[in-house]
Amino acid sequence: MLQTEAVDMNPTPGMPLGTVMIVDDAPGNLAILSDALEEAGYRILVATDGLTALEQLHYVIPDIILLDVVMPGLDGFGTCQALKARPETRAIPVIFMTALSELDDLLKGFGAGAVDYLTKPIRHPEVLARIAAQMTQIRTLQRAERALAHGSLATLAVDGEARILWLTPAAKVWLTDFSGQAENPVLPQPLADWLRKKLTQPDKVTADSYQAQRNGRRFVARLVSCPDSGEWLLLLKQYASQWDMESLQQELGLTVREAEVLMWVAQGKTNRDVGEILGSSPRTVNKHLEHIFEKLGVVTRAAAVATALDRMRRRG
Repeated sequence: MLQTEAVDMNPTPGMPLGTVMIVDDAPGNLAILSDALEEAGYRILVATDGLTALEQLHYVIPDIILLDVVMPGLDGFGTCQALKARPETRAIPVIFMTALSELDDLLKGFGAGAVDYLTKPIRHPEVLARIAAQMTQIRTLQRAERALAHGSLATLAVDGEARILWLTPAAKVWLTDFSGQAENPVLPQPLADWLRKKLTQPDKVTADSYQAQRNGRRFVARLVSCPDSGEWLLLLKQYASQWDMESLQQELGLTVREAEVLMWVAQGKTNRDVGEILGSSPRTVNKHLEHIFEKLGVVTRAAAVATALDRMRRRG
């Protein structure tokens, strides 16, 4: 049985639990909430109206914002909408504080972008519990973002118009290697056209892949749907390729798909791996291999690869 070392996921002792901005036009509420949160270990920022809060956010970004709904001037709803309109503050969780209890008011708050709400009069244990729950989600998201930013996973998200909504650094490298353009990453036209065609029937998109050969490398983009989000993921990979696919088809009499299967088999991929790359089942891949064996007069995968490489060398 594997033994695992226990890992303490709590913040480092002595370090703040996070930064909370409190926006409320009532000085008494600000003082009481500030004291309670500071005592619990949070760093506190305060603002007495929406415009002041938005101005402060040009200089410092908190982890969470506690936002009063009813304030003179720019109220909580308007402040939250302004926050969500700014790219640099869009992701900050907003928890509304309100004495309004009508369903329409609560729905309006969620529609403006809030993630939670607290009903006045505020109870300190409830405030601390809801902030702690949001901080847990924030830390999890931050870990995932750091892993993606510093990892080798090339992934991007697109909408139904093939516009890029989000991408990892490795995905930007993939796009640059494919198109040769480093500025303003966009989907290469052939990939965008393929994607739009696939998305004309989004209910049938489960897993599919696009492939192209450029500059001695093989580029693969696998399409994965994100249910109920209106977004799709492209999982991107590229491989060094010594295969001239057109010559392979002409020289060996293979179909396009048979040539692709043989190329991936030559790189050590299993039938399941090849099926995932090409959007086929392992059984279909095996059928392609049977046809390849018959055309090349061999009975094993290794013999098929050796025969193909030998003929390509002699042709070259």
